Amino acid sequence: METQQSPVALPLRAHTILGVCEAIGEDFGFNPVFLRIPFAVGVLWSPTMTLAIYFALGAIVLASRLIFPRAKPTIASQAQVRSQPANEQVELAKAA
Repeated sequence: METQQSPVALPLRAHTILGVCEAIGEDFGFNPVFLRIPFAVGVLWSPTMTLAIYFALGAIVLASRLIFPRAKPTIASQAQVRSQPANEQVELAKAA
């Protein structure tokens, strides 16, 4: 039997600081490391400016998540996804 765990909000995850880079990466479809590296370099160059930009982006992400919340998947669609066999199994079934 599978146990379902509810996803933890980005700011509450142990491996993030407010989850700004990860949220922007999810929204625009790229790896958040590509944003974290420039922020790390920016902290070395100008910590005050970089932190101000980071918190401003955090406010924008928070506002966008509050104004445009994501639709939660329904139980029926989750069950349908689980019942579909993996691509490899489908290919093997076609070959047989």
